[in-house]
Amino acid sequence: MKFSEDKINQGYYVSGYEEGTILVNGSPKTASFIISLEKLIDNWAPAHIDELCTQHMHPLLELQPELVLIGTGEALKFPSIEHYACLIQHNIGVEIMDSAAACRTYNILVGEGRKVAAGIILGARNKT
Repeated sequence: MKFSEDKINQGYYVSGYEEGTILVNGSPKTASFIISLEKLIDNWAPAHIDELCTQHMHPLLELQPELVLIGTGEALKFPSIEHYACLIQHNIGVEIMDSAAACRTYNILVGEGRKVAAGIILGARNKT
């Protein structure tokens, strides 16, 4: 699925999504990553939502966003709040959603001029 990035003139945006691959500015990503308008961090450590832990939030904190989106992979699965509580303690909003929804939401918020960052989990298929 190709995304529209009409309102995003510069910086990082999600240009497409299909199972197992997300396009960032046209470049395919097949491993977890962090994206903000100003910065792209490849190879974010969690390959599955069950691997997410507090230390994975530190690169997101450094971006100083007003809102963090956490894309949990192909399916929505809520991590334990203790793994992202540090974001809340810094008055950063947190939204949890599947990775496709996080990508769409990221683009919308960036297009609105919001200071948003997204941690997108890609890699291992979600375990059920």
